[in-house]
Amino acid sequence: MKIIQVVGRSNSGKTTFIKQLIPILKTKGHVAVIKHLGDHEYVLEEGKDTTGFFEAGADVSVGIDADKSVAAIRNNSLEGTLRLLFDQGMNFTVIEGFKQIAYPRIVIGNLETDHCVLSNPRLDEVLASLNSFEDFCP
Repeated sequence: MKIIQVVGRSNSGKTTFIKQLIPILKTKGHVAVIKHLGDHEYVLEEGKDTTGFFEAGADVSVGIDADKSVAAIRNNSLEGTLRLLFDQGMNFTVIEGFKQIAYPRIVIGNLETDHCVLSNPRLDEVLASLNSFEDFCP
């Protein structure tokens, strides 16, 4: 599973870039995205059964509708989440943020950082550089 980390300052266009990158990567395999929420805690919807199960101590609470599954997993480590995605057969995982973790990265905007493979690239440049990104293999 290739790890493609995308970093940049707030409002630099990271999310927009990733949304454009996803369909390109989908032509080559399964794609997952992990977003670092930082200090913005994700709030589970109040009053829902799946939230209640999680709050009661379930390690995993999953809701399934006609076209998707949504899971709350009691795991806040990037490594553990990457293992889960690897086990699910993802070919690519795009990580938005997590600047403190050093994977080969794409920089969006004006940011000085180590491990930069591409800076403000075109999508075709990302495809041409896929071998420069790390393979995750637990």
